[in-house]
Amino acid sequence: MNTLENLKIGATAEVVSVHGEGSSLRRRLLDMGITPKTKIKLVRIAPFGDPMEFNVRGYSLTIRKSDAEFVEIR
Repeated sequence: MNTLENLKIGATAEVVSVHGEGSSLRRRLLDMGITPKTKIKLVRIAPFGDPMEFNVRGYSLTIRKSDAEFVEIR
């Protein structure tokens, strides 16, 4: 399974699904616009690898690397 945490800087991917059924983290990611079929681009990663900044639906979104593991991409 390919997830957001493995995306390279400058690369764009399409969200396939958000895992973590029934968790508040899944609901939070969906509320922030990370939904299936959404295009998402990795803009930058902090010096120690966490957090990660993405461009989603025209805005910048910063999430933890551990949260990015729940987002499956292609």
